Amino acid sequence: MAEASSLVGKLETEVEIKASAGKFHHIFAERPHHVSKATPDKIHGCELHEGDWGKVGSIVNSSSGNTFMANGKVSVAKDTIEAVDPEKNLITFKVLEGDLMKEYKSFAFTIQVTPKQGGSGSIVHWHLDYEKISEEVAHPETLLQLCVEISKEIDEHLLAEE
Repeated sequence: MAEASSLVGKLETEVEIKASAGKFHHIFAERPHHVSKATPDKIHGCELHEGDWGKVGSIVNSSSGNTFMANGKVSVAKDTIEAVDPEKNLITFKVLEGDLMKEYKSFAFTIQVTPKQGGSGSIVHWHLDYEKISEEVAHPETLLQLCVEISKEIDEHLLAEE
């Protein structure tokens, strides 16, 4: 039993942005297809496969749709929206299919944005929960770094829209 638990991991990071918490959350919950506009070199596309944008149970991406750069190679993912809390600016995506699932039994991204205390701007909190298929699989630090870069590019995109 102890062996399996060493395969389970969590990685977290926080990114300071200038945009409001609501606007940043909105782009992931209601306009994920705009993420590729904000980060064209990282996220190449995002499509709604089933359901509605921002609704729990919806499936985002088609098998050819959402591609993202991981370790310098293009990857594909199909995700379902597992949780949405507009009050807390929180959304969780669980990966159903794609390249990540070659190395992980399970993988979920939670993005929560909170207004910065005593100033303008927000803090984006990324939380990656995963279970590796084996000890040989690396922890997804490169993916966490990608989340940081995506946050900064989305922030610039949102500020340019104002």
